[in-house]
Amino acid sequence: MEWNSLNLKKWVLKVGNILLLLSIPFISIAQRATSKPNIIYIYADDLGYGELGSYGQTKIKTPNLDQLAKEGMRFTQHYSGAPVCAPSRSILMTGKHSGHSYIRGNYELGGFADSLEGGQMPMHEGAYTVAKMLKERGYSTALVGKWGMGVTNTTGSPLKHGFDYYYGYLDQKQAHNFYPTHLWENDKWDALNNHSFMVHGKIDPKTATDADFNKFIGKDYAPAKMTQKALGFLDKNKDNPIYLYLPYPLPHLALQAPEEYVKKYVGLFDEKPYYGENGYAPSKYPLSTYAAMITFLDDQVGAIMRKVKELGLEDNTIIMFSSDNGATFSAGVDSKFFNSVSGLRGLKMDLYEGGIRVPFIAKWPKKIKANSVSDHVSAQFDIMATLAEITGNKITNTDGISLLPELLGKTKDQQKHGFLYFEYPENGGQLAVRIGNWKGVKLNVRKQPNGEWQLFDLGKDRNETTDIAALHPQIIAEMKAIVKREHVHPHILDWEFIDPKVVKK
Repeated sequence: MEWNSLNLKKWVLKVGNILLLLSIPFISIAQRATSKPNIIYIYADDLGYGELGSYGQTKIKTPNLDQLAKEGMRFTQHYSGAPVCAPSRSILMTGKHSGHSYIRGNYELGGFADSLEGGQMPMHEGAYTVAKMLKERGYSTALVGKWGMGVTNTTGSPLKHGFDYYYGYLDQKQAHNFYPTHLWENDKWDALNNHSFMVHGKIDPKTATDADFNKFIGKDYAPAKMTQKALGFLDKNKDNPIYLYLPYPLPHLALQAPEEYVKKYVGLFDEKPYYGENGYAPSKYPLSTYAAMITFLDDQVGAIMRKVKELGLEDNTIIMFSSDNGATFSAGVDSKFFNSVSGLRGLKMDLYEGGIRVPFIAKWPKKIKANSVSDHVSAQFDIMATLAEITGNKITNTDGISLLPELLGKTKDQQKHGFLYFEYPENGGQLAVRIGNWKGVKLNVRKQPNGEWQLFDLGKDRNETTDIAALHPQIIAEMKAIVKREHVHPHILDWEFIDPKVVKK
């Protein structure tokens, strides 16, 4: 063939087309590598700050979560939004602290029987949630676990708040029983193979038999069903950006775990049976069962991690893990025995550190440095701002600050909170403010709105043992000003516990 200019042009064009075709797979790989990351947020229920091996636990085995910490970043000063379930979940979902959040306490409705299932105060219509935000950004969204912000036929159904799919408990009172007669799937009743029983039952210590304890055990363990549904969602949506919110009900009471997990611990602890005298289901081996519940939770995290790897999604998936509040304190649970809050003062229902300082682990391969530790002071209302920045545009209608710079190791670029604000209208009414290392706590606000503040220096007094309020009146004055500015009166009077006249003073 004669190589004139026309033939040369045709040859160049042909070669160019071949090279373009050859490059398509590589372009596709590059696009996948830079696509929006999958997001999996796993939420424990009443898991204390010190109940994972990576946070100092020595009696309970948590190998999968410890591995997650080795492969990611572990935060040491991370806070839940509140010291109990429902408000923490609302704060996490909306990025608003408890002075602005719609739901500020548990406010339980209905009863424990299936026929009386009423849920909690439902999330208000039109709330802007993490799920709505991510759905707008092209994500397939799912909730699998415990919701606690409204049941079917209310404004609180998860389907009305950005979730394409949900499965689990809607009512946190039903979540007291890990062998329920049913769970909910997209507003439809999903019957389980369990007999009906009152989870808050008692048995006579004088006549108790194994059969009496076994009455509080069923066949279908709810958390296992949840993992099954979560894995199915990952399989079905592996080709789309995924947001999977996994609020497991473990290790919240009642003390119930599969027998094979309880056997892992029986004989290791000096324990006596719990007969149900303080509520929740009796347990022959209460210490072993509590440890078993946490180890079972750990295994579910491991199953999720393996599935992500199996699907080839690991490098483009962020996995976060935390808890809704501190460890519980009753019905056979021994927080001192397990050192559940790592020596911190207070437990669930307290605004002391033990009630709101929680584990937080984040893994994102090649982005978050493996086996790193952050002392950055953060809270769960930061998560929405963080995910907003990761997935596209930042948001402004939030009390949170994006943690992305901290996660990426760019600590100099990480903005810090001027303060953290907490209010909790139950358990007498409580307030807490953290400014730097200063931590103020005020109790019995309902009955004593003009009561005294306690003040602690967390830099020197991590466990809040010494009240130094009298030495620093200027810090207390600053905290009072923050309360006045940050507390917005909710429209439902049941939630109001700060007298507007007092706030104005």
